[in-house]
Amino acid sequence: MESVIEEIYRSQSRRVLATLIRLLGDFDRAEEALHDAFAAAARTWPVDGIPDNPSGWLVSTGRFKAIDAIRRRARFDAAQQHIEDSLYSVDATEMGEMEAIEDDMLRLIFTCCHPAIPADAQTALALREICGLTTEEIAHAFLIPAPTVAQRIVRAKGRIRTANIPYEVPGREALPERLDRVLHVIYLVFNEGYSASSGDAVVRADLTGEAIRLARLLLALLPHPDVCGLLALMLLQDSRRSARSSEEEALVLLADQNRSLWDRAKILEGLALLAKAMRTDEISTYTVQAAIAAEHAKVATAEQTDWPRIAFYYDLLLAAQPSPVVELNRAVAISMAEGPAKGLDLIDAILGRQELQAYHLAHSARADFLRRLGRREEAIAAYQTALSLCRQEPEQAFLRKRISALAAASERQ
Repeated sequence: MESVIEEIYRSQSRRVLATLIRLLGDFDRAEEALHDAFAAAARTWPVDGIPDNPSGWLVSTGRFKAIDAIRRRARFDAAQQHIEDSLYSVDATEMGEMEAIEDDMLRLIFTCCHPAIPADAQTALALREICGLTTEEIAHAFLIPAPTVAQRIVRAKGRIRTANIPYEVPGREALPERLDRVLHVIYLVFNEGYSASSGDAVVRADLTGEAIRLARLLLALLPHPDVCGLLALMLLQDSRRSARSSEEEALVLLADQNRSLWDRAKILEGLALLAKAMRTDEISTYTVQAAIAAEHAKVATAEQTDWPRIAFYYDLLLAAQPSPVVELNRAVAISMAEGPAKGLDLIDAILGRQELQAYHLAHSARADFLRRLGRREEAIAAYQTALSLCRQEPEQAFLRKRISALAAASERQ
């Protein structure tokens, strides 16, 4: 039973939290209610069994726990009475999927992305509340101190409270000006699922699925080419999910994946959305990234991949969105098109600028170039650096395997 509750927490807790935030009108109170609800589930479900609608039960329990807490504090004022009334007004049996405009996760994203909240605080709050990441995990992902992340989250919540930011999807006329930040947050959610920053799984399907679902809702609200581009990108990347790890949860690189496991329906839908997104004068960075993903999806084998074309797309992406991470991905594409020596030069230039020093994928890519060049000892050292920075168990296992293989090859000589 404990493992079942843990799985429900992992897959449904963020939606439950989103609804509790709407009902309670306060992030901290909603988080407390969520924890109280799951504590109650741990006590009662082993005895009474799992309810037919676990998320509805959790929302109902959480809201009544919140009412009890408010009463115990004996601090009812007009606003709190309104909270109590709203809590009792929602039928727990109706906590299924809402129509797009009423979707609580989409409400939560728009609230986190309100223009009154600083951009860095928006991102931290979204990752905390939507993905459920700890402040330490967010800090590691963005290479900043954990106290800085915590301060940003507190600042964002305070701004929502003091500015009375509405918990809603804005009207259609206000959607375009908020679009960029909302798309950014949805893609952050997807990326945390696609390549989890820590833990024992390569993919968190609950997050990738939620990001795709939210993008579909957003596209229904606002049929914009940028939304098409992002949805295409996520579908094309997520199409590879079943092939990205073995039955033992070991990481499988793109070149080694069994492409018969790729989801052809997602690929076809992604390609159609990409074609639609490309029919515009201004192409978004999501659309360019989708075009890169499409190059992999369109060929039957890794050997058929058009790496020069992918490198060209990265040139476009780098011009539109300069960043060391884009430079890193471009270096990998160029190494496949022109050889590992060229890729190594590019990565060494990035690291030489003291950028991505704490990013394990930069050192892992550098190690792979050195391995392909036959420079085993240097490759082992680079893999060890990557291993010291990596927090995801399947990636750690992959890096250890590469180090062992290189060490064994050196001993045989």
